[in-house]
Amino acid sequence: MNNSYTAVIKQEDDCWIGWIEEISGVNCQKKSREELMETLKVTLEEAVKFNRQDAITSAGTGYYEEQIAL
Repeated sequence: MNNSYTAVIKQEDDCWIGWIEEISGVNCQKKSREELMETLKVTLEEAVKFNRQDAITSAGTGYYEEQIAL
């Protein structure tokens, strides 16, 4: 599955600030736009991995996984 997400970014004074629109809590601040985009990507990957594991743990046993496309 090929997922894409939207980074909402802005420069404020000497910093770049960014959020991932589709995933609450994924936000970063860096000195350059390039650093911000790389850090947002890493943070997003970690959040998706954590959320996936949290869902599996919460489901316990006897669960099914199904893909949902938007």
